[in-house]
Amino acid sequence: MKIVLTIAGSDCSGGAGIQADLKTIAAHGLYGESVITGLTAQNTMGVAKIVPVSPEFLEQQLECVFTDIRPDAVKIGMIPGIGQMEVIRKCLLQYQANHVVMDTVMVSTSGKNLMEPNALNFYKEKLLPLADLYTPNLPEAEILLQTTIKTKEERVAAVRQFALQYKGIVYLKGGHDDFSADDLLFCQGKPVWISGDHIESENTHGTGCTLSSAIACGLAVGLSAEESVRRAKDYLTGAILDGMNLGKGNGPLNHMYRINPTNLT
Repeated sequence: MKIVLTIAGSDCSGGAGIQADLKTIAAHGLYGESVITGLTAQNTMGVAKIVPVSPEFLEQQLECVFTDIRPDAVKIGMIPGIGQMEVIRKCLLQYQANHVVMDTVMVSTSGKNLMEPNALNFYKEKLLPLADLYTPNLPEAEILLQTTIKTKEERVAAVRQFALQYKGIVYLKGGHDDFSADDLLFCQGKPVWISGDHIESENTHGTGCTLSSAIACGLAVGLSAEESVRRAKDYLTGAILDGMNLGKGNGPLNHMYRINPTNLT
């Protein structure tokens, strides 16, 4: 069995973070491991509080994982501050982690900052260069590249610029577009559009976490980057379209929509 590690924050409501990641990994039939960077008090209406895990304990978690059940792919999500980033950077280099997928999450869907503002430069200069594949959405790409991205031509220019700054593959998500959900993959110097329909839904909590974890699953089993993102996008689309409506705000996806429920009655 292939193994995927998620390094991310915890979502007590189960829709995003490591909870969404582990559900996604399980739905793909792989073995999931989790290293928690921070605890969050949140639900479908927003993030109330973040409590970062100490760098020392974060390092202990990573050492326990890499020295025993080594992952075939790693997904990295929320990282609260520089202290946690330094530890993750150290362990990625020390253990030569494979297939590192960086979900460049900095702000929650509800607008809560998930990363200390003073950590952004360290994140860009020291941690991002260690990833193999990046999954920024349009607002995140604008922050990282310090530019404005509106047109499709600007998206192509953005992924080219991203690829010049970092060694990995860029998957620019288009879900924030009001008219379509076309994503742009930039791999080996070639832009490839991954088309998708814009879905009107109030249940999109944890979409970025879910997509990046699904991509990591594809890479873990040996699929190419393009095949991994195409399958991940199909999976995410189905999880949204299933229409599971929980909570009073931006509800979660149904990560298990492909699995027939067991009759427990």
